[in-house]
Amino acid sequence: MTEQQPSAPARAQSGTSGVQHVTERHDEHFTVVGNHLAQHPELSLTAIGLAVRIQSLPAGTPVGIKALAAKFPEGEIRIAAALRELETHGYLTRTKERLQSGRVVTRTVSYNKPRNTPEDRPAPPPRRTESAAPTPHRAAADLLAGLRAVDSRLLLTERDVRRLAPEVSVWLERGVPPTAVERTLTTGLPQEPIKHPAALLAHRLTTLLPPPLPVAPPCSAPAPRPDPFQTCDGCERAFRAPHPGSCRDCRTTERKVA
Repeated sequence: MTEQQPSAPARAQSGTSGVQHVTERHDEHFTVVGNHLAQHPELSLTAIGLAVRIQSLPAGTPVGIKALAAKFPEGEIRIAAALRELETHGYLTRTKERLQSGRVVTRTVSYNKPRNTPEDRPAPPPRRTESAAPTPHRAAADLLAGLRAVDSRLLLTERDVRRLAPEVSVWLERGVPPTAVERTLTTGLPQEPIKHPAALLAHRLTTLLPPPLPVAPPCSAPAPRPDPFQTCDGCERAFRAPHPGSCRDCRTTERKVA
């Protein structure tokens, strides 16, 4: 009787190359990582590894530059650059918050799915086709015709509207909002019936006409906007600068060390 030998593990096919996987099921102590991160075409390996590390940590674990540099050999500069990569690609946000004590701290939020990806962006609202703005005489005519909705005694004929529209246009051309013109024409009307509304309106348009706006002085150069807040690559304090990097104290220390 022929002796049976135990089956040996299957050997890789001759001539094949590349990685082969031995996959075992994890029932505890594991983190789910999307291939969009693990196989990201633009992130560096340092950034991908750092993202996996941060996603595996419990909430509240310090993930500042110094805290991470104390655990890994990459150093503060490479870790700071990797954090900026993750911010750029939507896996991390770092926002400045001012405490009641006045101290500014950095709040870090990690995302296991990147923000602002095309599928996450809300669809743009449908474009509305806006009608052309009415001409000054058309706007004036509409204002006069609508006065009867405020007070039925101000019902005007079409002829009256055409006659008064140029006077209303003068108000509009002097920068008076239509609502202010309407308020001027309809406030404080007499209690008795109005026999000649066109004559009343013409009187108010003439006697209450405001002067033209003064010519504005030449605009001075706007004050320069302050630089945005940055997170120091060395000590993680917030400081203002046009680009990421180190704060003044850390730059001074670096120069002394050099």
